[in-house]
Amino acid sequence: MIRNQNAQFTPDRPRDAVGIIEFSSIAKGIEAADQMLKTSEIQLLVSRTICPGKHMSVISGDTAAVQSALQAAQVLGEREVVDDFMIPNLHPQVVPAMEGTQEMGEVQALGIIEAFAVATLIEGADMAAKTAEVRLLEIRLAMAIGGKGFVTLTGEVAAVRSAVEAGAARVGQKGMLVNKVVIPNPRPEIIRDLI
Repeated sequence: MIRNQNAQFTPDRPRDAVGIIEFSSIAKGIEAADQMLKTSEIQLLVSRTICPGKHMSVISGDTAAVQSALQAAQVLGEREVVDDFMIPNLHPQVVPAMEGTQEMGEVQALGIIEAFAVATLIEGADMAAKTAEVRLLEIRLAMAIGGKGFVTLTGEVAAVRSAVEAGAARVGQKGMLVNKVVIPNPRPEIIRDLI
């Protein structure tokens, strides 16, 4: 994983927008990440390979800079672009959940959204977190799971149901939804195996 050491995501540091772009070619993804940094004043939060043989970059900055960087990557990537989008005002739980730094804590109801594409999953996770009072546990990104991704979240049953429905609807708009579930009172063994 390549990280920009000066681009740490913290809730108190404002970010107008976050952009995510996924490529079917690793080489083209790396080239596009370089092009985005040369095109706009953005920060590269994540640039890494994901299964099966794809590449993903997550960038942040003001809205115009992120849009410009994504457009440059789209032009450069052409046919190799699998998915991309921009989220204005990304929910502060999303990046820690992607990085696996979110505290597990108490798990009430457990919600899971599973998607075929990583970029779309992140968009769905952001929507879920913005919809109801839930806590994102983890966004697992396409490593050793056949290129798919899934997000787990917790909270009260009604909140988890609302969040999962909203996040799954966003993923489903792009035809990338694999499945969604809500488990009202998960057994401790299930939670243990999530970590």
